[in-house]
Amino acid sequence: MGRVHGTVAPGYEPVRDAFVRNFGERGERGAAVTVYRDGRRVVDLWGGAKDVDGDVGAGGAPWERGTAQIVRSATKGVAAAVPLLLHQRGELDLDAPVGSYWPEFKARGKERVLVRHVLAHRAGVPALDRPLTPAEALDPDLGAAVVAAQAPFWVPGEDHGYHAQTYSWLVGELVRRVTGRPVGEWLAEEIARPLGLDLWLGLPEAEARRVGRLGRVEAPAGLGGLRMRPKRNVAEAYADAESLTRRAFGAIDPSPDENDAAYRAAALPASNGVATADGLARFYAGLVGGVEGGGRLFTPATVEAARAEASAGPDRVLVVNTRFGLGYMLHGAASPLLGPGSFGHPGRGGALGFADPESGVAFGYVTNGMNKGVTADPRAQSLVRALRESL
Repeated sequence: MGRVHGTVAPGYEPVRDAFVRNFGERGERGAAVTVYRDGRRVVDLWGGAKDVDGDVGAGGAPWERGTAQIVRSATKGVAAAVPLLLHQRGELDLDAPVGSYWPEFKARGKERVLVRHVLAHRAGVPALDRPLTPAEALDPDLGAAVVAAQAPFWVPGEDHGYHAQTYSWLVGELVRRVTGRPVGEWLAEEIARPLGLDLWLGLPEAEARRVGRLGRVEAPAGLGGLRMRPKRNVAEAYADAESLTRRAFGAIDPSPDENDAAYRAAALPASNGVATADGLARFYAGLVGGVEGGGRLFTPATVEAARAEASAGPDRVLVVNTRFGLGYMLHGAASPLLGPGSFGHPGRGGALGFADPESGVAFGYVTNGMNKGVTADPRAQSLVRALRESL
């Protein structure tokens, strides 16, 4: 698999050890992890193959420090910063109906959906009556129109369920109605460029060579994703073609080819952001405390809004108890982060980014090998445990 490269500051050796073990014990193929503390980079590690099906020993390209990868739903935490910054600037009211910015959305019982309901997965439209094809899903106008016409699956605001795919068109269209700009463009100009982030929502052609091939890997027996036993777990619910779980994750059907250039170049705020581990960690460092060469994005009040519990309890889509702030998953059994005040977002199958304001920590992990787990990948969790030990 090739050697692990990079550096750790004194005291963070447990993170390096855990990262190395992931390759030997948890099926890792290629990955990187970066940690900032109080705006200073203290962990910067990468290793393995750039492509999941590559083999460094047989001439495959190695993962390099600048290698980037699709981070799936970790994109949601990045995209959530856009409406929160618009609110911070006085351009978007979190307590206003979505329909006040997007009149077509008021159809079929969604008149009372508030902006904060969208960010907290309470809007009631996690699935579509007719899934979109991959080509249709990349058309923001079509996606927005279909979501606007969709009847809710519960009374909006009265319950929560993970909007796995529809979050793309909800957030994307809301931002476009408020700013007149596509969400990926706004993020690039107002967040990524000022902070110097290797992070994109809509991958530029010039950066495509840096992105490795994504694929499925299987963790060794006994090292699978988080196992919780309510009446059914998310894997069992997903296996039921009629379940809301399957319909929410299958709002794009068939699943898009994540290695396709057209897919990577599109902007789906729910699922197709591309980042280096440093880009993801630096983003979260920029939210809560600032980093060298870039200022702080969120005021203390916006940090508190982002991580204040807005949804908790049984999730109608993920079927376990989940906790959400505004656009961010919060520390809990379904998505363990560093501590009670942490907020961030995992990506299905591996990636993870979060901030912990109390310790001044920002964390980013990206991988090319997708496991079956949805919210608590064992490789990412091993790194988080090691980070907790280091602190």
